[in-house]
Amino acid sequence: MADHLDSPGLQSPNMKAQIDITDIYAFQKPSDPSKSILILNVNPLAPTLATSFDSQAIYELKIDTDADAVAEVAFRIGFSPVVNGTQTAMVKIATGHQAAGANAGGTVLFQNAPVSLTNESTPHVVSHDDGFQFFAGIRSDPFFFDLLGFLAGFKFTGADFFIDKNVFSMALEVPNGALGSNPHIGMWARVLMPQNGQLVQIDRMGRPAINTVFNHGQDKNTFNHIEPTQDRTTLTVDSNPQAGVTFLQSFELTLESFGHPAGEAETIAKILLPDILTYDYSSNAGFLNGRNLTDDVIDIELNLVSNGQVTTDLVGPHTDLLSSFPYLGTPH
Repeated sequence: MADHLDSPGLQSPNMKAQIDITDIYAFQKPSDPSKSILILNVNPLAPTLATSFDSQAIYELKIDTDADAVAEVAFRIGFSPVVNGTQTAMVKIATGHQAAGANAGGTVLFQNAPVSLTNESTPHVVSHDDGFQFFAGIRSDPFFFDLLGFLAGFKFTGADFFIDKNVFSMALEVPNGALGSNPHIGMWARVLMPQNGQLVQIDRMGRPAINTVFNHGQDKNTFNHIEPTQDRTTLTVDSNPQAGVTFLQSFELTLESFGHPAGEAETIAKILLPDILTYDYSSNAGFLNGRNLTDDVIDIELNLVSNGQVTTDLVGPHTDLLSSFPYLGTPH
């Protein structure tokens, strides 16, 4: 999986599907290279596990503009409670120290934006005079993967577990200038929840299949709670093959177990950590440059991590994607 159900025992963080990040995407707008599309999906198997967004949560897309693993820009999305079957969203943009911190601050881009809680074919998209667009609601899950084959020890048959699954999506179309003057940025997502009078990070994701594949047991929860700046130095407690090492060392050991020489394993581990999705908004190259909805990230990562021993799960991109914003397919 990308980041679906990434707590121990294939559970959602904090046992809440509404705040369980499944995937993030960043790619050039196909018809306008001066803009980018940023997508944050949550709530695996929607609406089975949850029928709305969490009204207490702050859903964030964090943008690092200077490669220090700290956000200089943040897009923050909050939701109203559901009233008479309807929910609305507020979207803010924060910069500087406000963007880096755990808070709900920022300049409002959208307020009272309608949320699509039902399986409607036409998404409710709202636009801003400064070139932003926003959508929130249930959509077809674009992730594709032979999950059962993975759980059976890489015995892939090409059965796409996600072909008929849904997620709850937040999609933003943004002018590239809002992402900083340097086109080489990093992006990750996180969800904050109020605990004891402050906002606490519950889940986060950068590149696909990092926490789900490399971390084990309670280390999955630890990884979800730390900042990218802590990824290389935080100690594991439950890792495989060895506990009590840093996450960076744990990743190196996993890579070595697949046949990577020690030096090569260290190089790859330092690419994977900090767990940030790198993106050059002047290019449409795709993963590892950002992530398109059709990028076969599983094949790329299987080949990389396994040192060429496993090259494909035999599954390809979904065909229900839209040709215009928000690009995600009609929900099942």
